Amino acid sequence: MYISRIALDTFRSWNHIIFDCEPGINIIYGNNGLGKTNIVESLEFVGTGISHRTSSTLPLIRKGYEKSTIRLNTRKNDEETTYEVNIFLKGTNRARINNGKSLYMRDILGYLPVVSFTPSDQLLISGDPTVRRTFIDQAGLLLLPNYSQILQNFKHISKQRAALLKSIREFSNNNQPISLSGLEIWTGKFIESGIILTQARQKVVNILNKYFNKIIKYITNSEEYAELKYNPSFQEVVEEETEEENNVFNLISEHFQRIYEGELARGCNLIGPHRDDVDFMLDKMLAKDFASNGESWTLAIATKMALCNALEEKNNEKPIIILDDVFAQLDENRRKQILNFVENQNQVFITTSSLSDMPKNSIVQKNNLINIEDLLSQQNSANNTYEEHNSILKSILEQRNA
Repeated sequence: MYISRIALDTFRSWNHIIFDCEPGINIIYGNNGLGKTNIVESLEFVGTGISHRTSSTLPLIRKGYEKSTIRLNTRKNDEETTYEVNIFLKGTNRARINNGKSLYMRDILGYLPVVSFTPSDQLLISGDPTVRRTFIDQAGLLLLPNYSQILQNFKHISKQRAALLKSIREFSNNNQPISLSGLEIWTGKFIESGIILTQARQKVVNILNKYFNKIIKYITNSEEYAELKYNPSFQEVVEEETEEENNVFNLISEHFQRIYEGELARGCNLIGPHRDDVDFMLDKMLAKDFASNGESWTLAIATKMALCNALEEKNNEKPIIILDDVFAQLDENRRKQILNFVENQNQVFITTSSLSDMPKNSIVQKNNLINIEDLLSQQNSANNTYEEHNSILKSILEQRNA
């Protein structure tokens, strides 16, 4: 599969843009701040419903507009498929395949296998746990067929329970009578959905670990043993794998009883999958405690490569790769590692502010080069045509009303 055409309407900085792509390597180049990353971000969003740049979809809509639209044409074995995603300022995001019936966004997630390599990938090792949770969730959306529903269900229940805790706190502060039956119900739902999400995330980490250590050894020529270690908030799910599910539920429930006062005081869920983390281990030691800048990059790159390998095995085809301005961040050795990897992929999108940042390799000369300034000129021309049409229509209406 490869993307043959990209069309964006009021997405991020783009008002309207449409251009064709090729299998192999597509290089989008030009000065920073002109919208290169916004283009490849749209591909990531269609594939996973998540952007590594923001936790909210609101920034994806161009300022002053109510919605944005992403349309992608893909080709596979001479068969073309069109994916359309509408992101709304208010309301639920929707999607269509080949102009079919309107679908929920979750119904198309994973259909477009996209893996992005970005300058922020190094934060997978040294950054906040939110970065690692986002990556695991993106991987889960691509690898597990029901992951979207599991994640969405947990987020909904988590939000409802947190709102109820705040409400109980306010009633308590005002010395009003409180019924805790509602909290007990939502706590039960929270634990049940949290257990399911924890189990799904463990599956994702297990899948990635099938490839992660081999890739590290290949890249570094080292005998160090590397692995991803899932560190869930609901440790009981992992520690009590041999126990009955009811026992795991009861153990977690007892924990919630112990922390009730703290949750009530703060008005939030103190434990749960929203606080999960993933540890990067080298010879059973935490990599973030000693890894250098270069080692952190290597671990991050290997993690994304592991996801690529897992998707290839799952789908029996290579995923679409995004390299968003990563060459400027890497030394020459790691540039070559990345380049060797992408040479064997079906389709790759590379963004760069300067072609001189690309590795000195003949492959760069054989690619589809897309100048971002040409796309901006195309957009401005389309905007001018639109304004001219509006002006003509307004003139006709005024003459009719005269």
